[in-house]
Amino acid sequence: MAITAADIRREVKEKNVTFLRLMFTDILGVMKNVEIPATDEQVEKVLSNKAMFDGSSIEGFVRINESDMYLYPDLDTWTVFPWGDENGAVAGLICDIYTSAGEPFAGDPRGNLKKALRHMEKAGFKSFNLGPEPEFFLLKMDELGNPTLEVNDHGGYFDLAPTDLADNTRREIVNVLTQMGFEVEASHHEVAVGQHEIDFKYADVLKACDNIQIFKLVVKTIARKHGLYATFMAKPKYGIAGSGMHCNMSLFDENGNAFFDPNDPRGMQLSETAYYFLGGLMKHAYSYTAIMNPTVNSYKRLVPGFEAPVYIAWAGSNRSPLIRVPASRGMGTRLELRSVDPTANPYLALTVLLESGLDGIENKIEAPAPVESNIYVMTAAERKEAGIIDLPSTLHNALKALEEDDVVKAALGEHITTNFLEAKRIEWASYATFVSQWEVDSYLHLY
Repeated sequence: MAITAADIRREVKEKNVTFLRLMFTDILGVMKNVEIPATDEQVEKVLSNKAMFDGSSIEGFVRINESDMYLYPDLDTWTVFPWGDENGAVAGLICDIYTSAGEPFAGDPRGNLKKALRHMEKAGFKSFNLGPEPEFFLLKMDELGNPTLEVNDHGGYFDLAPTDLADNTRREIVNVLTQMGFEVEASHHEVAVGQHEIDFKYADVLKACDNIQIFKLVVKTIARKHGLYATFMAKPKYGIAGSGMHCNMSLFDENGNAFFDPNDPRGMQLSETAYYFLGGLMKHAYSYTAIMNPTVNSYKRLVPGFEAPVYIAWAGSNRSPLIRVPASRGMGTRLELRSVDPTANPYLALTVLLESGLDGIENKIEAPAPVESNIYVMTAAERKEAGIIDLPSTLHNALKALEEDDVVKAALGEHITTNFLEAKRIEWASYATFVSQWEVDSYLHLY
């Protein structure tokens, strides 16, 4: 049921909301906000799309001479946060970005995803659903409140308290998410010490991406309340598994799940649409990796031996390839991309995945044969014979691949592509010239 302006006005009064957070996401995936007092005058300004901010101060947005930007709130994202203080409650709205001329801003990741959804509808589909599986670490903080690399527990996969000392933190995160309307499906300790996963129910992709951003805010807020620091960095510690954000995707049309076909001649109960969508995901996988894994650190996770995918292949039950088809069928039929990590901008990532899949459908791109054997134990020669190639090994290589793929660049649009590449090249250059402790330890005495 849609939330109306009248609902918001009423809740501001009933729940003693004293501040409004107008939230949006920059090109790098970082959530920003403009916080304003929830007076009658300011609430009306927000509801009439007249709230403004300086876009020149946001990464990848606009030059200083084009800085006036408008925040158009999506009323369905209205949230009263389940925390506050003696001064009252804080509420939030996720906004789209518009120019001073009243046009959707080309650099707005959320607006860019909406553009891809219009393409999807023209292609004959009703919705694109996403079920994300974000992982994160809970770390101790020092006496100054800065995060350390010391984990808060020594638990392992699915361990229970008392081994999992962060259990209370995770439980409160789940309780807060539930109060905010999330349907949490699972919450558990992950493989690495200090690592956790909370899965929430799939939703249409726009809402799911909004949920990812709100989820990160909640996790960080509740962790700090417990004296811990939550990080979604892909690989914060050497020698243990990194954090991923597997993306479970499905397309729906007027008949239901367009990926399901009980009469599939290949025996996997997948439709022709699913195979073509998969073909598109496979074709563009090397090129879209920079969007799924957008930091220098992301590529420390994408290495053999820690369960993260390294090779471009797909399978059913096999968990070593990039894409797998989970066992559920019927309405639950979906494709799971396993390379994405939680530093990815969800709006950009899902825009690119949707457009890659639609390219597969519209151009009838055939998916290669599935690989049901363990790719991690294959030799390089065996992988080559099977047509399996590696994902990019560095952000530098991933950026070069992105620049050469017209479908991925068109999905992002010229503004986002240009600004993303520029920001990430600066990041790579900074990293490439930095002398690490490993280099000092390895070479200083040797040479």
